[in-house]
Amino acid sequence: MYFINKKCPYVIKIYIMIKRFFIYGIVGWSMEIVWTGLFSLMNGNLTLEAYTSLWMFFIYGCGVFLEPLHDIVSSWNVVLRGLIWVVIIWGIEYTTGKLILNILHVYPWQYFGRFAVEGIVRLDYAPAWFLAGLIFERIHRTLDKLNIGMGKL
Repeated sequence: MYFINKKCPYVIKIYIMIKRFFIYGIVGWSMEIVWTGLFSLMNGNLTLEAYTSLWMFFIYGCGVFLEPLHDIVSSWNVVLRGLIWVVIIWGIEYTTGKLILNILHVYPWQYFGRFAVEGIVRLDYAPAWFLAGLIFERIHRTLDKLNIGMGKL
């Protein structure tokens, strides 16, 4: 690995991004499973049935591309950062949902209710996305602090 680090710095950066992609994907999946399981509980389903889509792993994994933005806004007010993440996550959710719908002609997820936008985004999920954005910021800081994905740079 040392040879690759000295001779091909871009290769090691890609390697780091791939490792972090998997971490973000797994964390996102886990959060979604907990969220839908709690929703089941709130609806009286004591089995805590939870679900997600395989597509979500890739969508959450793309959180690695938001790391530079995490760095830029890290010193900003927490409320402003949370609002930024809500808008960005809604944009990602709408764009990826619409792409999958247009390409495969299926909803990767489908929302209902008066706060649903085309069945792809729920406006009343803003508090959840606010927290999710801040959680992903913390994950990024933790990965940096622990040098996870950094190898022997």
